[in-house]
Amino acid sequence: MLKKWLIRIVLILLGLIVILLAYLLLAPVPINPVAWQATPFTGYSPPHARNEKLAALKTIAIGEETGPEHILMGPDGYLYAAVTSGAILRMQPDGGQREVWVNTGGRVLGFAFDAAGNMIAADAFRGLLSISPDKQIKVLTDKVGDSPILYANAVVVAKTGKMYFTDASQRFGAKEYGGTFHASVLDILEHSSTGRLLEYDPASQQTRVIAEGMCFANGVALNASEQYLIVSETGEYRIWKIAITAQGLNLKNKPDKKLASLLLRDLPGYPDNLMRGLDGRIWLGLVKPRGAAIDGMAEKPWLRSLTLRLPRALWPVPPAYGHVIAFNDAGKILADLQDPSGQYPETTGVTETADKLYIQSLHAHGIGWLPNHLTRK
Repeated sequence: MLKKWLIRIVLILLGLIVILLAYLLLAPVPINPVAWQATPFTGYSPPHARNEKLAALKTIAIGEETGPEHILMGPDGYLYAAVTSGAILRMQPDGGQREVWVNTGGRVLGFAFDAAGNMIAADAFRGLLSISPDKQIKVLTDKVGDSPILYANAVVVAKTGKMYFTDASQRFGAKEYGGTFHASVLDILEHSSTGRLLEYDPASQQTRVIAEGMCFANGVALNASEQYLIVSETGEYRIWKIAITAQGLNLKNKPDKKLASLLLRDLPGYPDNLMRGLDGRIWLGLVKPRGAAIDGMAEKPWLRSLTLRLPRALWPVPPAYGHVIAFNDAGKILADLQDPSGQYPETTGVTETADKLYIQSLHAHGIGWLPNHLTRK
């Protein structure tokens, strides 16, 4: 009797194991992973030697809001910050007189101001928006031809009035896939490289593709001459320099170096926002550190599919690690600030003024800042 009971338990356990294996191997997942080659990562070595220069952050309160993903000083002298709720906060540079200036009903990840004082916003849910000083919201573009813009991410306005912005993914829209962070994880894990750099011309109201073939196209800035765009490719740990005259350039096909070249590569983290600062500095936030687990799965698409069948808590998302860097138009590293503790999480970028460095974040509950000692040499 005991023997039969033990046999029954063993059979049940074997059945459960078979079901579990079938689930891990066969259950549908939203990604179709593509094999890729991760560049070697040698750890935190010069010019990115580990330090704690970002650890002494002070914080400006933002109430119940979270995620000051993008921060910029407006033409009116006020500080503007885009947060998770879809709101754009407006405040004095010290955080005083804080108010919800407008709410787009989406999630603004980047914005700039045009010559008329309109805020030009890359809204991950809605596309490229124009928000007038009297808070009127207008959708400038949400498609390129018949192709929808699923994940507007960052934007910069040139002196010509043209607007350059990134569409992070043509596979995983932020609205359709559970928000900006979840969609970004899916896009990077799949690695199908559908991100693109776009131009919107307000004179003709036309949108065109400058370059495509990026694994999660992210931050964007103009170089000093405004003849090139500096663009973050988050999933490949690198920064591109792309001519504004390029047309439909596929960066996976070894483009002409006169049109596109790598400015920075093999970064120690995932590059996010790009912001021009003072004295020729371009600031970059590294939102997460590189992880050996993700790099190790680069050439194993099946393993990335299996990972998504695990509980989300077991996904290989790297830990919080504060890290921002500054470089110049030639790609020379000028500053590197880190906080290995990650107390101020997901550092997405830096807004530099004469007296402060405002630190942007995907999930923080306040706006971090440091005194700007770089201007006081």
